[in-house]
Amino acid sequence: MDELRGSVERITYYNPENGYSVLRLKPEQRTHTQLGNRTSLVTVVGNLPEISPGEYLQLRGQWATHPKHGQQFQVEICEQALPATLAGIRRYLGSGLIKGIGPKLAERIVEQFNGSTLEVIENQPERLFEVPDIGPKRAKMIAVAWEEQKQVKDIMLFLHSHGVTTNLAIKIYKQYGQDALVVVQNDPYTMARDIYGVGFKTADRIAQALGLPFDHPSRIEAGVHYALNECTNDGHVFSPYQDLIDRAVSLLDVDPDLIPAAIDRLATEGYVKVETIPVSEAGADQQILDPSTQVAVYLAPLYYGEVGLAARFSALMHALPSRLADIPPAFIKLNPQLTAEQQTALRTAISSPVSVITGGPGTGKTTCLQALIDLVEEANKSYALASPTGRAAKRLSEATGRPAMTIHRLLGYSPREGFKHNAEHPLKVDLVVVDETSMLDLLLAHHLLKALQPGTHLLLVGDVDQLPSVGAGDVLRDLIASQLAPVSRLSLIFRQAAGSHIITNSHRINQGQLPKIAKDSRDFFLFPAEEPEQAAQWVEDVVCARIPEKFGFNPRDQIQVLAPMYRGPAGINILNQRLQNAINKHKEGMKEKHLAGQSFRVGDKVMQVQNNYEKDVFNGDIGFIQDIDLINQTLVVNYDNHNATYDWAEADQLVLAYVVSVHKSQGSEFPAVVLPILTSHYIMLQRNLLYTAITRAKELCVLVGSRRALAIAVNNDKVAHRHTALDWRLLQLN
Repeated sequence: MDELRGSVERITYYNPENGYSVLRLKPEQRTHTQLGNRTSLVTVVGNLPEISPGEYLQLRGQWATHPKHGQQFQVEICEQALPATLAGIRRYLGSGLIKGIGPKLAERIVEQFNGSTLEVIENQPERLFEVPDIGPKRAKMIAVAWEEQKQVKDIMLFLHSHGVTTNLAIKIYKQYGQDALVVVQNDPYTMARDIYGVGFKTADRIAQALGLPFDHPSRIEAGVHYALNECTNDGHVFSPYQDLIDRAVSLLDVDPDLIPAAIDRLATEGYVKVETIPVSEAGADQQILDPSTQVAVYLAPLYYGEVGLAARFSALMHALPSRLADIPPAFIKLNPQLTAEQQTALRTAISSPVSVITGGPGTGKTTCLQALIDLVEEANKSYALASPTGRAAKRLSEATGRPAMTIHRLLGYSPREGFKHNAEHPLKVDLVVVDETSMLDLLLAHHLLKALQPGTHLLLVGDVDQLPSVGAGDVLRDLIASQLAPVSRLSLIFRQAAGSHIITNSHRINQGQLPKIAKDSRDFFLFPAEEPEQAAQWVEDVVCARIPEKFGFNPRDQIQVLAPMYRGPAGINILNQRLQNAINKHKEGMKEKHLAGQSFRVGDKVMQVQNNYEKDVFNGDIGFIQDIDLINQTLVVNYDNHNATYDWAEADQLVLAYVVSVHKSQGSEFPAVVLPILTSHYIMLQRNLLYTAITRAKELCVLVGSRRALAIAVNNDKVAHRHTALDWRLLQLN
């Protein structure tokens, strides 16, 4: 192999997902290449640790000529060293590598300490006080950041060859500190359990490189646990035993006979629960039990959540007396303008401790709620309004004119103390109303019911025909299927709603009919496109030009693109890049940083993709980047009610949100929705997905795609079956 030594002048490109880098290097001395000797800057490419300008590299690899970019040095082995020249030290410190140091401060530090700069930071960080404008707080930050980056580089030397990204290396260091290398080398599978973003496959790649046998018990247990987690990520509460074995064998490529013993060990250690239950097929209207049984494997929290939720539902339903029982029938004088369906729903909510109101858009669920709240207030009863997400809670508050909050906030959740309101400290209210209940997953529902005193009324409001929750479970459908609680179905579309093609078409779709694309429509349109590339071009044109020009909606704030799939030219990932470059194009002086495999710019629309209780932001929350601090290595996102600050290592909690999945849009309502729908989305074309997407639009819905794809979605009314046993458990207790 050829050798190349020199200092890094600049980083042209770096991909944190795989370490692929393109950088410009100033050779230490005249460099012999295939094109002769040269002393000018050299282009270096290859999979490298995160490099900073100013660093000194000793490289081994081969010279090659790229047809477009010319001569390059392709790296195979890279050794990093600290810079030796003052210019190199300035570039190194000012490159953004050390949190708290920018280019200007780097100049002042080097001016103060000259060639001893790095030695001072390493061994005498207290001397940083000698530099003008550096106080105790900044000096401590620099010292901590220096030590952290040094530790991360040590870890990277080990992890990089196994495909671990710089971002994950930082997370591993923050999780385990100075013990990181020991933990990773002794049992890499620990990372898959402890660290968000480190999956089984990453841990397994490292374990195999360390020589751990394929059939090692730790590997098989980790694989089974991962397979079960993947199952719950698909919405299932448990996995049928044989399905789990099949998943694990496919993942691990081992003898199937090794899996049962691993499941038994995980059960003994308390990670999973195994139970024999009936085989069931649950529909929204009925429960059909097959007498045969199946062995179900649960992650332990989901097992206890399902058992506990069933018991709580049953106890609440049968508790006497109820807190609204003393409202005399004569007191309940309902508005005669309410339909018979609505009046029945209100009387049921007052008389039954647990009840459900379900119905599509325009059927008067909100009117029903307003009438119920008026009645409860007049009777001097207390109540609370809540929804699973912040956006849904905001909509509920706007619709009712009363305060509403997320379930987490209602229960007083804090990261360190958990839920303030629980079985020991229940909510002191007579009635709890939860809206958008189709989004309510098993574990959150369990926490909610644990906080309700016997006798408290619970009204669940939602559209059972929408997509189920993102989290595991199918609480609303299971409760309806069990017939434990009375269900009021609102089906009559009100006259004012009937004038909206969005509403009438959503009901047509729900009934298995194609939407009407009327020439005189003011709120529902179809732009025909058969190919994904054509659809992507239409989406960009519609969002950035046609809708703003005709309807006046702002592309960033008021128009939301929803897409069924992530991949492909008309998928979420590529459409997000297109719309980012169209709506928030990079300009000179604009702050931008490439993190977690994507570029973030000030002004970008982003979405949180996991619950972060410390920041008070949750999976699906949408906000806008307010600032990117290149010196302190943070970015600030403004959500509806507050700002949240993210370290760069936390950026994988965020994704661009010019385009989001239909699942992630649940509970939201947008002035305008644009939906690409193509036959290439075949695997995701389902009636409830199309229905959910269209009902997110408040004033305007634009479809981009083919009528054939629409027909496929409308005709596919099979709701993806989720493995749950809540309905069966409720039947057992009823």
